[in-house]
Amino acid sequence: MQNINIGDKYELYIDNMAHEGQGVGRLDGIAVFVRGALKGERVLAKIDEKHKNYLNAHVEKILLPSQERIMPKCIYAGKCGGCTLQHLSYKGQLEFKKQVVDDSLSRIGKINTIVYDTIGMDNPLYYRDKAEYPVGIEDGNIKSGFYASKSHNIIAIDSCMIQSDYSIEAMKTVREWANNYKISIFDEKSGNGLLRYIITKVGFSTKEVMVILVINGIDIPYKDELINTLKKNIKELKSVVLNINKSRSRLVMGSENIVIYGDGYITDYIGDKKFEISPLSFFQVNPIQTKVLYEKALEYADLKGDEIVIDVYCGIGTISIFFAKYVKHVYGIEVVSDAVEDAKRNAAINGINNADFIAGKAEHVMKRLYKEGLMPDIIILDPPRRGLDKDVVDECVKMNPQKIIYISCNPTTLARDLRIFEDNGYKTEKVQPVDMFPYTYHVECVVLMSRL
Repeated sequence: MQNINIGDKYELYIDNMAHEGQGVGRLDGIAVFVRGALKGERVLAKIDEKHKNYLNAHVEKILLPSQERIMPKCIYAGKCGGCTLQHLSYKGQLEFKKQVVDDSLSRIGKINTIVYDTIGMDNPLYYRDKAEYPVGIEDGNIKSGFYASKSHNIIAIDSCMIQSDYSIEAMKTVREWANNYKISIFDEKSGNGLLRYIITKVGFSTKEVMVILVINGIDIPYKDELINTLKKNIKELKSVVLNINKSRSRLVMGSENIVIYGDGYITDYIGDKKFEISPLSFFQVNPIQTKVLYEKALEYADLKGDEIVIDVYCGIGTISIFFAKYVKHVYGIEVVSDAVEDAKRNAAINGINNADFIAGKAEHVMKRLYKEGLMPDIIILDPPRRGLDKDVVDECVKMNPQKIIYISCNPTTLARDLRIFEDNGYKTEKVQPVDMFPYTYHVECVVLMSRL
């Protein structure tokens, strides 16, 4: 390692891929993570970073390409930090995501189970229903787009192959308005400036559009001009919202919203279920694959109609409502009180009367339900990327359901949590990866665990 310097170039054979999509080669026995390389390739790699036990590099030249290498479709490929697998065929992406899940479960969790082939999309383009565009200044002009990989450098964009056209048009309209009226832009270093992010939410089925301006203040100038321009450019505009975020943290959104046009929500469907989506609502970003994911969860549940189900981290009630007509009763648990109110409203919209939604920390609510004598047949878990807190696992084990269905967006924390469940009397029966995020390294899984 002493003789290897940053900037040096080496010919490497790539024998594997890491979970974030980098190719992995070896240099004097040291692992080299090569951005832009694919398994089976021979490349000339340039060293970017030295660490104690590994090196980071990027591809300088492809010497022997993989059969799965393709020409990226997007003009921003390699600059924008969003779609990091554009050089890999879609078939290759699906195989890679299965491998990531399989490797994580066996290596981290020591889990021996069936991992099925990743379920992909017929058309893996323009699938996202939400976008967050940071804004900045370049040469005196306001720019908006996406961050470059692992940085806060904004890559200005005018198109995107995974966002809807409505979203791009809304972003460009706000950017033009901000330039025309000299709207001040938030500066992370000084904490000064008004506009921080442009956020769009689009109903995939309804085409309804919500535009959210995240601001470092409580109001914006030239409000009418913005609304009129958005209405002119986007016939499907349903709502415009100001989100107040005066913090110096890197959190994108604050907790307060001010509706300046429309009702403050849009609607969309998952299958035949209708949902109202508010500014802070969590709604899966790929509605087409969400339906696939939930139908697989239903299949794994193998419901008879008399089950009691607890849906932990229920959000605005999407999974609970999807399950409700097939079971006796569903209890949804969510720490965000606004989301719980959304869930109650969404249940009423869909005529669901056998679902209760409870606000509070998952472990506290589960402990109370257990003391009250509730013993669910099935627990559904859909946690954030960090996975489950130990207290939640403990409460699940205490409730002793026959089945646990775990929906995960992070194979690493999934493997860790499955190991804990297996050590407490559960068997991981099967794992189904679903491609919710084509052209990125992210993968969603639905897992069936059964009590031994």
